[in-house]
Amino acid sequence: MGMEKEHRHLIFLGIPVMAVLLLLPLGVSRFYVYLVSLMLVTGLLATSLNLVLGFGGMYQFHHAVFYGTGAYALALVVTKTGWPWWIGFLAAPICSGALGLIMGVITVRLSKLYFGMLQISLGSLVWAIVFRWYAFTGGDDGIHGIPVPDLIGSSTGAYYFTLAVSLTALFAMYRILCSPFGRTFQGIRDNPERCRALGIHVQRHQLVGEGLAGFFASVAGALFVTVEGSVFPDLLFWTLSLEIVIMCLLGGWFIFLGPMLGAAIIVTLRTFVGIYTEYWTLVLGIVLMLLIFFLPEGALGLVLRHREPAAGSGKEA
Repeated sequence: MGMEKEHRHLIFLGIPVMAVLLLLPLGVSRFYVYLVSLMLVTGLLATSLNLVLGFGGMYQFHHAVFYGTGAYALALVVTKTGWPWWIGFLAAPICSGALGLIMGVITVRLSKLYFGMLQISLGSLVWAIVFRWYAFTGGDDGIHGIPVPDLIGSSTGAYYFTLAVSLTALFAMYRILCSPFGRTFQGIRDNPERCRALGIHVQRHQLVGEGLAGFFASVAGALFVTVEGSVFPDLLFWTLSLEIVIMCLLGGWFIFLGPMLGAAIIVTLRTFVGIYTEYWTLVLGIVLMLLIFFLPEGALGLVLRHREPAAGSGKEA
């Protein structure tokens, strides 16, 4: 499905969703406000991965390293320097974007699985530094009690701030994918050899894509600090990266907002199934296996596919 056609469908579906999101704090408890805030943060993280995975064809297997780097950048700037919170929030995407470019310079020369395996190694190195550097990062204890401005210090304030920043970041990513760079990036995913024959610098485009993915992942990391008020090394661990990949597959990794739905499903499963059993990942595995066999386009792909005949019949009429 083309992005323009998907755009029309998502506008129709997005209007009631936006209304619910804007009015949510007025009708539910603080727990559900927090839960939806976490869905927005995780969904933005998954969409930033899908920028290079689904639309760039790059096997980014350790995307959580950029998420954790952004979170730690904000936490360290605020707690170690005493600078204003907003400086830390701006520093987060700069640090992760730079890390994405550095890792990209090393990894984009490889392709497919080799790219992903080398990225896992480099990401694990960053995690090990954070985990072992007790004097600076707090080691496995993490950093807690990170001060947040009063305006966004409450659950409702943090929710609306998270909603506003997430929507802005999603719109920016969508415009990037609709730009000439984004079209070329998707062309590289489909046929890199033909793009090279046309004179396109494939590695340069992939390097920029890596930097952009790290940039937006770190925005999600900074929002996590806003919602939780703490950071810990698990934010950079490879198992979280695997979970993010599952979110993309679950929602639909060739659909722009598919990872948002996938993130909402996983956060919901982890929260409510985890109440009854510690083996919630088994339930997730069964759901994912069924989707791969019977719904390879993902959950959002099913929704858009059911709207397609109605849209087509209306046009013919």
